[in-house]
Amino acid sequence: MYGSKPAGSMSRRRAASAAVLGAAALLLAGCSSSGDGDGGGKGAGAGITQQPKEADPFWVNPDGTAARQVASLTEAGEKDQAEQIRKIAQQPTGEWISPENPEEQARGFTEAADEAGRTALLVLYNIPHRDCGQYSEGGAADGDAYRSFVDGVAKGIGDRAATVVLEPDAVLHLVDGCTPQEFHEERYDLLKGAIDKLTALKNTKVYLDAGNAGWGHPDQIFDPLKRAGIDRADGFAVNVSNFYTTEDSIAYGKQLSAKVGGKHFVIDTSRNGNGPYTEGAPDERWCNPPGRALGETPTTKTADPLVDAYLWVKRPGESDGECKGGPKAGEWWPEYALKLAQG
Repeated sequence: MYGSKPAGSMSRRRAASAAVLGAAALLLAGCSSSGDGDGGGKGAGAGITQQPKEADPFWVNPDGTAARQVASLTEAGEKDQAEQIRKIAQQPTGEWISPENPEEQARGFTEAADEAGRTALLVLYNIPHRDCGQYSEGGAADGDAYRSFVDGVAKGIGDRAATVVLEPDAVLHLVDGCTPQEFHEERYDLLKGAIDKLTALKNTKVYLDAGNAGWGHPDQIFDPLKRAGIDRADGFAVNVSNFYTTEDSIAYGKQLSAKVGGKHFVIDTSRNGNGPYTEGAPDERWCNPPGRALGETPTTKTADPLVDAYLWVKRPGESDGECKGGPKAGEWWPEYALKLAQG
């Protein structure tokens, strides 16, 4: 299976973690901001606050997994480790909407973000036939189920501010041969429908996933992106859940932008501080590689006018899959999180 793919095409998988917050957690997040919307109270006893809005308008979840890890380590007297994990907990990261109760999740996250005067960062990763049967396999049962999922997310967001990264790998896997031909037309239709539904919302921006600097060449993906509706989106996303440097990601994104009407893009910098892993089998370098580090912190103040933001789409510390000793895809891996933070 791997041998049938272009070089580098298997270098990206990611985990969609179940993002359901309990009512108590949402209440805590939503009521913890200061009166001017620039504060953000303490979540999980960890003292997690919002970042300065002028550089980083995205919402920090004060009750996220990393924040709970900080609280647990602090309580155990592991202050040095707690401060390392705080590097993750204090930054806004993507909330991956799971198929269960998507409307409630989207509403909860956007309401909490709105209370803090921030923008929620959401990731939709539920396309049918997702990840071609690998670590993050799954997705909606069929096209109708996916449309219902997107409808739920849209209802949950409403008029509140949200930035949505749409379907990591979905277009990429149409190009590299991973997704069977029989599903291609439906996938294009579903992606276009999702873009239309979400961009119709008053304060929602949508970035369609477009691969990474190590996958291939923009010539291979620009036409599929057009067929998937990139012209209707706010832009595209690169390096989601991967490790390519910001410099290389900007270069890749600018080449691609020139082929899709000058569209802007966002870069996932969550784990690219040390660049990509270059040892071992190429097909496994994307999965929990050792020796990686956190990248630039999320911000809208970037190095290029075409780059709308550096984002932490992948939540640092969550496993890529059951490889190199890691737990299931999307599960929190404390040891790996600590190593990322330590750089």
